Amino acid sequence: MVNTRIISILSGKGGVGKTTLTFNLGSALTDFEKNVLIIDGNLTTPNLGIHAGIPLYPTSLHDVLRGKVDIYDVMHVLPSGLKIVPASINLNDLKGVNPELLSSNLTDLVGKLDFILIDGAPGLGREALSVLKSSNEVIGITTLELPALTDLLKSIRIVKEQKKEYLGSVINMVRNKRYEPKREHVETLLEDGSILEIIPHDENVKYALAKRMPVIHHKPNSKASLKIKSLAAKLIGKEFKIPWYKRLFL
Repeated sequence: MVNTRIISILSGKGGVGKTTLTFNLGSALTDFEKNVLIIDGNLTTPNLGIHAGIPLYPTSLHDVLRGKVDIYDVMHVLPSGLKIVPASINLNDLKGVNPELLSSNLTDLVGKLDFILIDGAPGLGREALSVLKSSNEVIGITTLELPALTDLLKSIRIVKEQKKEYLGSVINMVRNKRYEPKREHVETLLEDGSILEIIPHDENVKYALAKRMPVIHHKPNSKASLKIKSLAAKLIGKEFKIPWYKRLFL
């Protein structure tokens, strides 16, 4: 039986690249020949399906959390082989949804997939907490803006209170400007001290989103793509070397 790792991707606030990371990290793990499912756990403002180019669908995670359908019924397989369970963008579909049912619906998937990545809602509300409870491990993501950092710190504390394994933080959209805090200051602020990866600001991410595809496929050797692949490699204990001439610009 496969050892399924259920990892939630959480942030203290919105706009830090959580959904983009979930989509691209899932794609990178799939490229590493892992059997991966990504789930949109942001029930109120879901965007994962939009990133994947499937914004409209007859059933979604909302129907699963209302007890109407099985999670297999709402699972889509992308051309890359990556599997996705999207959430509905229709606000009316929030009626009767019970986020607490997410955990029990994942039980049947355990042992059949290598990774389940859950894109959580930003903040510390009911939706985010249900995603946290459904996972075994957590990756936090933030930018270097002080509000984002302090909000992630709150999330990290909740993760530890729930006795989940915190794998570390991804620092996203880094511009290497003088006004940005230094790495050692960020590690001190976040208390955990573990930075999994630092992803530079990369305009290619926006172009990839416009094409509804992961940036790691749109521009495989772009700055963000290389760092996301590096993160995926770390999760599976695989060596991934960024070419020296690329490291000069990271």
